[in-house]
Amino acid sequence: MVVFAVVGLLVLGLDQLTKALALQQLTPGEPVNVIGSLLKFNLIRNPGAAFSLGSDFTPVISAVQIIVAVGVVWLSRRLGSVGWAVAFGLLFGGAVGNITDRIFREPSAFHGHVVDFLQTPHWAIFNVADMAVTSAAVLLVIQTLRGIKLDGTKDVGKK
Repeated sequence: MVVFAVVGLLVLGLDQLTKALALQQLTPGEPVNVIGSLLKFNLIRNPGAAFSLGSDFTPVISAVQIIVAVGVVWLSRRLGSVGWAVAFGLLFGGAVGNITDRIFREPSAFHGHVVDFLQTPHWAIFNVADMAVTSAAVLLVIQTLRGIKLDGTKDVGKK
């Protein structure tokens, strides 16, 4: 539980800090090269999900993210593995980071636009919360493939 909470709060804090800095330092439509064309800071406000999909369904996306966050907290009581705890912490921090934007940012509650500002070639513009959710997905797959259960026990394999 401690690892889950620490990772989740760190992700949430880092996400909100970097979004505040992006809003303070960047101007929409004026990308800043950080590492050549490999990484740019490019501020946008995203009403949808990844790749701005579902921009007409922001309240639904918000509801799904809240359900995910609550489910992760509920399941976290069963965690007995550091790998699962880190994955759940990343997922929780990332989901809550973007939920916070959707609830508290313009244009209105549950219709708020997510602050995205990291851009790589041939990919959607994203933020720290998005990176955390993606990393969590990778870790969840790794834990599953390794046969590690939520409680930390190893699945001996079924035939």
